Amino acid sequence: MRKRQVVVRREEPSSRRSSSSSFTVRSVRYGECQKNHAADVGGYAVDGCREFMASGEEGTDAALTCAACGCHRNFHRRELETEVLCDCSSPSSNGT
Repeated sequence: MRKRQVVVRREEPSSRRSSSSSFTVRSVRYGECQKNHAADVGGYAVDGCREFMASGEEGTDAALTCAACGCHRNFHRRELETEVLCDCSSPSSNGT
């Protein structure tokens, strides 16, 4: 079974836009490893790890280490996906 780390955030609209509101869900996925293993000899070589898989439970130090390649999560490409769930700028009709 593959472990996948996804971070979901819910943003509420700012107080400046009181006439319209929307709820946005952002999910972060960590892709392939970008660590250069040959940097100390002046070369460029990556290990080929295609996706970050956490080594431990969320909230522990092991959750920031990849189980496949042993690198820190920061070496993996960060992919941010944003989705607008509700655009509440239109008035709701509740029959009154």
